[in-house]
Amino acid sequence: MHTDTALPESVLVERAQDGDDQAFESLVRRHQDVVYRIALRTLGNAAEARDTAQEALITAWRRLPDLRDPHTFPAWLHRIVSRLALNALRARRPEDPAEAEDSGLRERSAGPDDRALATGLHEALRGALAGLPPPQRICWVLRELEGLGYEEIAEIVDTTPTAVRGRIHRARTHLVEALEPWR
Repeated sequence: MHTDTALPESVLVERAQDGDDQAFESLVRRHQDVVYRIALRTLGNAAEARDTAQEALITAWRRLPDLRDPHTFPAWLHRIVSRLALNALRARRPEDPAEAEDSGLRERSAGPDDRALATGLHEALRGALAGLPPPQRICWVLRELEGLGYEEIAEIVDTTPTAVRGRIHRARTHLVEALEPWR
């Protein structure tokens, strides 16, 4: 039986909660890219992000029966990956840099000069993001890179919208200062 990808998400969630593996596979296909992006942009390391994204999806599968409102699935899943990524950040030794051969932020440019400039800017941004405290980093990633609203982010990181605004403001200030040479 092939689960229709055109089905409303809440229907897929309900079917998955009833044990329909294909419904959950459809949910994974819909959300795996954003789950990976959140992990990658938070952690700055592709291998670690893949592991965290996979762990988030496994956790979601295991905890799916506990989800009360199928309409909240995306925010619930974002909360899972955000918390796992923050835990991974906190578990790092302080002296470990956030090294990443492919940070996911690098884009292909036209020529060698453009590529060098883009690489330098992306490395500077990656370094500036790595310098943010984890609570600021996750809020900035969810707002600026994933386009989530303050209320949604507050729910994901378990704080108030006012606190989210403050964290994002401090993150933006830090990033502007860190990237000043690139202006």
